[in-house]
Amino acid sequence: MKRERHLLEVEKTIHFIDEIKILANDPSFTAWGWAVIDMQGSVVDTGCIKTEPMSQKLRIRKGDDMVHRIGEINYQLLKVIAENNIQIILSELPHGSQNAKAAVMIGAVAGIIQTISDCKGLPIDWYSEGDVKKHLLNKRSVTKDETIKAISEKYEVQWTGIKYKDEAVADAIAIYHVAKSQSPLLKMNV
Repeated sequence: MKRERHLLEVEKTIHFIDEIKILANDPSFTAWGWAVIDMQGSVVDTGCIKTEPMSQKLRIRKGDDMVHRIGEINYQLLKVIAENNIQIILSELPHGSQNAKAAVMIGAVAGIIQTISDCKGLPIDWYSEGDVKKHLLNKRSVTKDETIKAISEKYEVQWTGIKYKDEAVADAIAIYHVAKSQSPLLKMNV
């Protein structure tokens, strides 16, 4: 009887591990790429959250517009997390900026995904763009087309044919690609 219960618990654990899904992110204020990937490395779902500045068009303050855009990104990400029973988050670490506005947006997107991770109690791993490119194509200077081609060769993805969406999704999957060999989170859950 004890042995049967133990085997049932082991079976439940194995089933849970098979059900774990990962959310890989290419965070951006204008085109946030995401991909849901299962523990076998199959791409389950992909998308791109697009937000545009509306302050001039709507005649509202830039700060109010930014908060609205953050809310839209949060809503979409939380929906993806809930619909796919996400257990692990992977993300590119936003970097660089040409001006103060870009620096604010970099801070905002990093804050969005870290806060979602903290509030949902989901572990997160961060990866630099350079490390991802180096791991994917063995060089640090990579075009968006090269990234899409490399991801297409390694993963089955339903591309949209819309350039900015496919680029964002390819970058998100590239985050997973480097993480599957480097992430302590993924190594502990395989």
